[in-house]
Amino acid sequence: MVSKLNRREFLLGSFPFFWRKRPFETLDGIRFQVIRKDKSLHHYLLIHGNEETAREVLVTHMHQAKGIAYLVTGHERNVTIASGQLDPNRMFSREGAEKSLRSLNPDWSPERLHKALHKLDHGRAKLVSRLFPPPDGRLVALHNNSQGYSVKDEVPSSDALSLKDADHPHEFFLCTDAGDFAILATSPYNVVFQRKMPNEDDGSLSRLAARRGVRYINLEVTLGEKAKQVEMLGWLEAHLR
Repeated sequence: MVSKLNRREFLLGSFPFFWRKRPFETLDGIRFQVIRKDKSLHHYLLIHGNEETAREVLVTHMHQAKGIAYLVTGHERNVTIASGQLDPNRMFSREGAEKSLRSLNPDWSPERLHKALHKLDHGRAKLVSRLFPPPDGRLVALHNNSQGYSVKDEVPSSDALSLKDADHPHEFFLCTDAGDFAILATSPYNVVFQRKMPNEDDGSLSRLAARRGVRYINLEVTLGEKAKQVEMLGWLEAHLR
């Protein structure tokens, strides 16, 4: 008879990664599927459900990468909170969340807005503690753009630039760590470094990471350009040890 320990070791060795059985739920029902592979300081994130190229690339990547990946459930860009809509990459500050909620829910009363913001304030710290990596780790967020967003939008608020692929402005890295920028700048890709905080807080995770000194890298690629996103993620993994 195989012991429970040996059976567990067999099961862990038989599957390349572990899917958490139940999604990690936080805030007002916003949920993330979790992929955990071996022990690593590195975290990965898919924050927009409609960015399907990034989702496919990340799931495939976790067959070989070590770390923890968090993938928002659902397949829409926005998430539901208090029966309204919210851009999940604007919920990491009260200021950013309020702007997003006002924009997406123009018919809300002040009381309803305050109630939603209270829920976000109450759950934000727990969510951030899960998503952010431990000291010396890094967080890689995969994004796709399809509505004109490009590296040109980030240039005015960046501390340093390396635009080696200027003819393809929709493909770029955004990072918050000077050491990571120095390495990524040697790549053939567009890279922006953002550490100083602009006057306006948009509520994005990159702004929070920069403010807290967390190693954060955003990998942005046009929706549907899977090969390009795989290529850029592979370069990152090979060089950012």
